[in-house]
Amino acid sequence: MTTDTPARLLTLLSLLQTPREWPGAELADRLGVSRRTVRRDVERLRDLGYPVRATLGSEGGYRLVAGKAMPPLLLDDEETVAIAVGLRAGAGHAVAGLDEASVRALAKLEQVLPSRLRHRVTTLQAATTPLTGGDGPTIAPETLTVMASAVAGRERLRFAYRAADGTPTRRLTEPYRLVSTGRRWYLVAYDLDRADWRTFRVDRVSEPFATGARFTPRELPTGSAAEYLRRSMYRQGDSYEVHVTFAAPADVVAARLPGWLGTPEPTDDGTACALRTTATDPVEWLAVRLALTGVDFTVREPAELVAGVRELGARLTRAAGE
Repeated sequence: MTTDTPARLLTLLSLLQTPREWPGAELADRLGVSRRTVRRDVERLRDLGYPVRATLGSEGGYRLVAGKAMPPLLLDDEETVAIAVGLRAGAGHAVAGLDEASVRALAKLEQVLPSRLRHRVTTLQAATTPLTGGDGPTIAPETLTVMASAVAGRERLRFAYRAADGTPTRRLTEPYRLVSTGRRWYLVAYDLDRADWRTFRVDRVSEPFATGARFTPRELPTGSAAEYLRRSMYRQGDSYEVHVTFAAPADVVAARLPGWLGTPEPTDDGTACALRTTATDPVEWLAVRLALTGVDFTVREPAELVAGVRELGARLTRAAGE
């Protein structure tokens, strides 16, 4: 009989997290206890927030169901490796929709990974290469997890930073939030050496180190990290308004554009659509991205993008020998 109640509860929880219904007699046999003890242990799990449903009758039993909140999960080695690899791959390629919450989950998971599983995760990731790398620069998952942990723990963060012109600097910051634009990650932080708020492109960050020194978060001027990033890009002249029309339905165009560029709106008859968005990438790159839709389009603004598309067309024509 299992007399260690905490260990027995963990074993019971692990069994119940298998998606099936467990008869009370079978659980009692697995745990080496009486059915009455099983009932008591189920009540203990319920008190801890695990929604265990019981069904009556000769075929009745216990099943873990969805509740109002997400309780802690018990994962076996294979499940842990699969989740860690998936999160690290997504974080490294700045996938659209992988926001700060996902990176925090990765940080928590890697913090408690046993060394044997950490080695398996690293080995598997090093031995595989994705066919496509997405539209954005890749980022070391460790960089994101260190930064996310510093944000969550309110720890001062040191790192090396490479400016747009290639100038290297060292920064000491109070990290506020990580912001994903879909194609890139940015850190919004208070720069202690410059005594002001700054935004940092995470793909230009290296050697991040959480110092362990705690701080009380300052009030961000805009109240929202995403809004601060948007205004920062606008001030730096890195953003511009885009208006493009496509000779195809909106759903066709949307399926061929990255989500971070925005959603095209259909015209009245639904045979064409228009995209109005704010972009921060070089117009030359955006011209190529629009051409990759394989749909006829017309650039309405800005003038720089019109010129970029015209030059791209001329270059491709020359490349074809005409």
